[in-house]
Amino acid sequence: MKTTVFEQACEAAELIHSHVPNLIPRIGIVLGSGLGAVADAVTEAVRISYSEIPHFPQSTIVGHSGQMVLGRVDKVPVAVMQGRVHYYEGYSPEQVTFPVRVLERLGVETLILTNAAGGIRPGLAVGQLMLIADHINLLGFNPLTGPNEPQFGVKRGAGLRFFDMTEAYDRRLREMARRAGQEQNLRLEEGVYLAVSGPSFETPAEIRAFQRLGADLVGMSTVPETIVARHMGLRVLGVSCVTNLAAGLSATPLSHEEVFETGRRVEQQLARLIASVVSELAVEMDSEAKP
Repeated sequence: MKTTVFEQACEAAELIHSHVPNLIPRIGIVLGSGLGAVADAVTEAVRISYSEIPHFPQSTIVGHSGQMVLGRVDKVPVAVMQGRVHYYEGYSPEQVTFPVRVLERLGVETLILTNAAGGIRPGLAVGQLMLIADHINLLGFNPLTGPNEPQFGVKRGAGLRFFDMTEAYDRRLREMARRAGQEQNLRLEEGVYLAVSGPSFETPAEIRAFQRLGADLVGMSTVPETIVARHMGLRVLGVSCVTNLAAGLSATPLSHEEVFETGRRVEQQLARLIASVVSELAVEMDSEAKP
């Protein structure tokens, strides 16, 4: 008898909990291409390979380490995913978003998603960090197609078949990130992230079309995870690293090597930003916990 996604996620979470029985992560962090340094900020770290976790998809892309790191950032319990999987790797939408389901089962309430993205908006610079304010889904699918599993997020009154996406990316979390950026002399702009399936980069004509649609960034991830996170009632913060200018906006041919290397150059900056956001979240959590 085929188990449900909910049952599979519970099984995966149980295995992870067996490695860290005294830790319930409040914040989940997903790291994109070349952005793995955030995991280095985790103290009391326990690392678990995706291959050890039941039903967990395995990343096949260079720059995605394929392990979960559990521990603390500024005393806040976190679960950090070093690497994600993508639809273009041959995984189903259900498999692509399964790790987010597992994070929710672990206890995560806030999800920080990072990615490498192509810059579409004029004036964006390679290496710039940008907050995602909204998204456009051109992947060709919605990860919630199929049977609804309302058990996810039931404690937050979530798990609904139909739910609001007006504020997919939490406004208060973006404000926290902007304040953290100001403290680090880092100006963080906001933009609209457009998701395509990949794996080929876009054509110049597609980029011109995306500009007319109102997109500022283009990438091949994040949107499915955000949809599933919001289905479960998780708060989402999205941070993109502009690792290249999109097709037709630069004389340089696009390559994954450029994406990866740019990510590596800014990963420490991203790590400091996320650590600051987690610290502010810790204060918020403490105040909410007090009677």
